[in-house]
Parts: sequence; structure tokens; C-alpha cells
Amino acid sequence: MAGRIEDYALIGDMQTAALVCRDGTVDWLCLPRFDSHAIFAGLLGTEEHGFWRLGPAHASDAPPPTAARRTYRGDSLILESEWDTPRGTVRVTDFMPPRDGAPQLIRIVEGVSGRVPMRSALRMRFSYGRVVPWVHKHEGRTVAVAGPDSVWFDTTAETYGKSLTTYADFTVAPGDRIAFTVSWEPSHKQPPPLPEPEASLEATEEFWREWVEHCTYHGPYREAVIRSLITLKALTYAPTGGIVAAPTTSLPEDIGGVRNWDYRYTWLRDAAITLSSLLRTGYREEARAWREWLLRAVAGDPENLQIMYGIAGERELGEAELDWLPGYENSAPVRVGNGAAHQLQLDVYGEVTEALHLGHMTGLARNDYASLLQLKLIRYLERHWDEPDEGIWEVRGPRRHFVHSKVMAWVAVDRTIKLIESGDADGPLERWRELRDDIHRDVCEKGYDKERNTFTQSYGSKELDASLLLIPQMGFLPPDDKRVIGTIEAIQRELSTPDGFILRYPTSGGDEGVDGLPGDEGAFLACSFWMADDLAMIGRVDEARKLFEKLLSLRNDLGLLAEEWDPRLKRQVGNFPQAFSHVPLIDTALRLTASGAYGG
Repeated sequence: MAGRIEDYALIGDMQTAALVCRDGTVDWLCLPRFDSHAIFAGLLGTEEHGFWRLGPAHASDAPPPTAARRTYRGDSLILESEWDTPRGTVRVTDFMPPRDGAPQLIRIVEGVSGRVPMRSALRMRFSYGRVVPWVHKHEGRTVAVAGPDSVWFDTTAETYGKSLTTYADFTVAPGDRIAFTVSWEPSHKQPPPLPEPEASLEATEEFWREWVEHCTYHGPYREAVIRSLITLKALTYAPTGGIVAAPTTSLPEDIGGVRNWDYRYTWLRDAAITLSSLLRTGYREEARAWREWLLRAVAGDPENLQIMYGIAGERELGEAELDWLPGYENSAPVRVGNGAAHQLQLDVYGEVTEALHLGHMTGLARNDYASLLQLKLIRYLERHWDEPDEGIWEVRGPRRHFVHSKVMAWVAVDRTIKLIESGDADGPLERWRELRDDIHRDVCEKGYDKERNTFTQSYGSKELDASLLLIPQMGFLPPDDKRVIGTIEAIQRELSTPDGFILRYPTSGGDEGVDGLPGDEGAFLACSFWMADDLAMIGRVDEARKLFEKLLSLRNDLGLLAEEWDPRLKRQVGNFPQAFSHVPLIDTALRLTASGAYGG
């Protein structure tokens, strides 16, 4: 059985990523891209669906031992795990070098003390565990081939095959270093070059050291901010600049339930807010690359903006279920692709426009097509802003007039007006000022419950929604407006867990609710960070700091967050690690630092 979600570490090369459990098992790896088929899919099934375990040898009827310690080497994505055994201590270093050729996952075993018997067990399964490859030797190297894929396994340790698994049994003493590498190559091409593990380790460490040096944040939460920034960088597909929401699919929001989605794509919303955090912390190159990705993705049809695209800008992301996988802790179905790609989510226009606006304000080099795109998006909104949509949470129930969607439509118009006022674009200024006023008036009249002094999830509804916390952050209303304060306090009363974390909206247990799905979900971590932001904005800074630091305590030992926190099971749930959790962590840290609201 796979480990708990928080038991995993992330390693990656900015084109794909692997998850490594505390016991030294790689249970998830897609090659060659984030959205490719997995060769290790044990995370969503069993060992029969592919895994790679490397750690101290243990009895076959006993669970593999877990590492006594693990950490990232400095500010990098190089994972170091150490086991203390009765015979000594051993260290395993796992990493994926930033790619210049074939993708590689490298694992280096190092003896620290004593003499420790070790075992590598490698079971490659292609197509998410469905296809058993042909494994054979080629000029002294082990290669697994099936269809278009070949995976090459290189090590100086002696290997043998048993039960469709490749093993290596060996012993390490102090100073011993034995490397293992898995590389991918299209099966019709020549073998990839022999790996150079030690040189690759040095180059990978240098890459991360140089990248982190660009960070402009030096406040009290620097450790948490740096780890989140590294995670966001790891979720960026380097060849195109697209940013995946998470490197996994179908990790459940509700253990044992059906709320399982594929997040290995680029949501415009997630990518736009990621861009904002990168810009605020000094990373303009990533922002420029994302803007170029956006312009390519929507080129030719900007009015039919999709809410998400493939990492190279692909539009077709058809959803399917992998019925041979039982799912993480039997949370079925396992899905690939995402049927929400063609939903109408009007808030996306606001997030994209806000990101372009921030890039403009922070000195990102002017791009005339970006300005033209912004104008085209507003012309679309001018005709469609007053229509119902599926909203930020991608409900699969009926469309509604979601308040957050209308607020973000207002943001899109407002930021475009500012662009025109700056002289960097031309447009019907007076007409769009009237449009901005019309949207604002509509929201305040139809989306506000006077009796309860709170905005509501949608026009005419009584439900609340945590996305309403963005109203003051987007400048729709000032923080001291009584309607804003009333909304914050209502969400605290009605959408807060006993621990003080925030749910997205009410779910209905076993019945189908507003989102068209049965079951419940955990506290949404992004929404909880938004609450901390709002509390700081309305002057309740001590309360904001306490909530923020409580949220930091939910991170795993390596500083990583999934999408949600299950308050009943006291564990992380949802896809992991999640950009939409790490971005607001950075934003809240910046806000609290600016306000001086931190302890110590």
C-alpha cells in the first residue's frame, strides 16, 4: 500500500516529477513529461503497477523500514534520506538533473557507518501499470521496452531478475558510493548516453543554488517561502513555461470517495496566481516564459479561452477512467485528462488580466500582443459577463451566477482600464468605465445578503463561498467596508473547521450538492491562507499570524502541501504537491512581513 500523502517527497527536472516515500520507494513517475503515462503507478494501486524501492534490506514478510531522517540538501530539490539500522547508517540521495537530453532519475547510496546490507527492487510497468515491458540486457545495460517507450537502468551493482522485477543486493561501508539511474528514451532511438551521477549531482546542486539567489524575499518566513518557490519552479514545464497545478492525478479530496481529478495540466487561474507570486519575489524570467506560453496557447481563438490547457498549449484534454487501478486507498475512479477543460469559468479572465497587469507594473518587457489579447478578452466579457458559469471550483452541477466570477470580471475590466490610462493600449475608455460600474453595481445588489451582512456564493443563494475572501484582495471593495468585514466573519462562522481552517463551500455528505458530486472534502488550504490575508487586511494581525503559522504546521517534514487538509483524519488530501496551496503561502508571508505581524 502507498504511504500517506504527506509521507512523500518531490523530486523533478522541470519537465516531470517523481514522488519518493519515507521508505525509499518511488511510487509515482511519468516519463518523459508531467502528463505522460506513469512507469511507476503504485501510488494509485499496488506494487504490481510499478515501483522502485531502494533502502536497507529487510525480511520479505516485514514492511520496509522508513528513513530516520530526510531533508532537502540546502535550498534545492535534492533529497537526502538516512536510515539507522542495527548494522550501521546509510544515506540515499535522490534527484533528477535539470534536463539536457534524456530524463534521468538518479539515486546514490552512501555508507555512513558500519556495513549495511541494501536492496534495490525495480518493477517497471508502462501505461499506468497496465503494460509489462520486455526487460533484457543490451551491451551490459538493462533496458525495458514496450511500444514507443524504453527505460534504461544503469548501475555498477550486480543485478538479477526475479518475479518480473529487477533486483540488486549489495552492502555499503563508510565511504562507499553506489549509483543507480533510470533514463527514458523513445524506443526507436539509440540508447541514451551512460549517466554520470556524480557530475550530475554537482550540476543539479549548482542549478538550484543559482536559482534561489534571485529571490528578493528575506523576511522571517524565508524558509517556507523558498521551499514553496522551489516547488513552484519544479511544477513549471521548462520547454514551454506552462505550469502544472500538481504533478499527480487522482489523489483524493475525500479518502475512499470519487473527488479524484487529474491536475497535470496548466490551469490559467493557477498559473496566473503562480506568476504573481514569482513576480513578487523576483522571478521575472518565469513570468516572461509563462506569458509567452499563454500567448501561444490562446493564439488564433482568444475569445474561446479555455480554463486549462496542456503543458505545451494542447486544447484537447479528454477525460477517461483507468479501471485497472484501484485508486489511492481505494479511492476510485482514477482519472486521466480533465473534462472541466471546456467549462465556462468567467473568473479566469480576471486572473489572466491581473497577471498581465502585474507583469506590466513590475517592469516586464512590453509585449504588444499581450496587450491586444487583454483587449480581446474584455470585448468577450463585455458580451458575456452577465451569464451564469461553472465558477472557480469547476462545479459539475448547474451553472450559476457565481459572485466570485462577477468580481473577477470586474477585475479584468478594471485592470484593462488601467492599461489604457497608462497609455500602453487604446480602447473605449468611457464605455468600459461604465461596464466596470455596471458589474460592480450588479454584484452589490444581487450577490449581497443584507440581512446577514455577507456576500453569498451566487445570486439569490444563501450559501457562502470562501472565494468571497478575495473581494478585498482584488480591490473590489476596501477592507474596512462593513460588507467585507461581515463576509469574513460569516465565513469564519459557517465554513470554518474546529481547527480554524476554511472549507471552500458547504458540501452535502452522501448527497449531491452544489458541485454535483457526492461526499465531503477537507479544508481547502488556499482558502485558509486567504482568510489569514483578510484578517491582516482588516487589522486583526495577531489572529492572522496565528492562523498562518498553524497552516505552516500542516506542511510535511519537507515543507510540502497537498490541496486540502482532512480535519477528521488529520492528514493531507488531494493532489500533491499543489501549486494552489504554495502560492497563497508565499502571498500571506509577504503580507504579514510587510505588516510586521510575525512572532519572534
